[in-house]
Amino acid sequence: MIDIENGSIILVNKPYTWTSFQVVNKLKYHIKHKYGVKKFKIGHAGTLDPLATGLLIICIGKFTKRIEEFQAKEKEYTGVFRLGATTPCFDLEKPIDNEYPYIHITDDDILRVANSFIGEIDQTPPLFSAVKVEGKRAYELARENKEVELKSKKIIISEFEVKNINLPDVEFRIVCSKGTYIRSIARDFGLALNSGAHLIELERTRIGEFKLEDALNVNEFDS
Repeated sequence: MIDIENGSIILVNKPYTWTSFQVVNKLKYHIKHKYGVKKFKIGHAGTLDPLATGLLIICIGKFTKRIEEFQAKEKEYTGVFRLGATTPCFDLEKPIDNEYPYIHITDDDILRVANSFIGEIDQTPPLFSAVKVEGKRAYELARENKEVELKSKKIIISEFEVKNINLPDVEFRIVCSKGTYIRSIARDFGLALNSGAHLIELERTRIGEFKLEDALNVNEFDS
């Protein structure tokens, strides 16, 4: 049951290729038709890229006032970096633009570089991101082929586990602070290995105390 009057939190497993906004609209439509409510507040706490899957917190009613609180919580992700190639957006949304050698990279190199990312680091967001530059989203300027200089910011990576190495692919688990772009970690990871890299899989498994295993699938909200 969804408590519209007092507010609710709904954990949803965002499907591949869906935008976070599409998930919100799906739930909004479901609530309107199932509960007969025409007007209510609804929003999500932390955008996931279309090619990412995993945990999305949907806030309804009074809980929309807590969106910033949920956004500030620590995040956990699992995924795969592919070494030896880059894309303009650092994931699979755009085609490969450059290829690099990766045969020289050893397992020890990968483990060493992963460990070097742990702690507070400076990170520059991807050009294809929702970061605002002079009132416009960076991805809007990028699509207009305008030159954009994005400022770096401090983030914290508290855990960086290399789960499996099968070159050119590296499977990982990362626990990080608010505002971390895993796509940017892919770029920086490749550079640190004297190669290139991009993100080919990403799933958000946890936001603070909220876990993906407790989330619902969008098809459970069909009216």
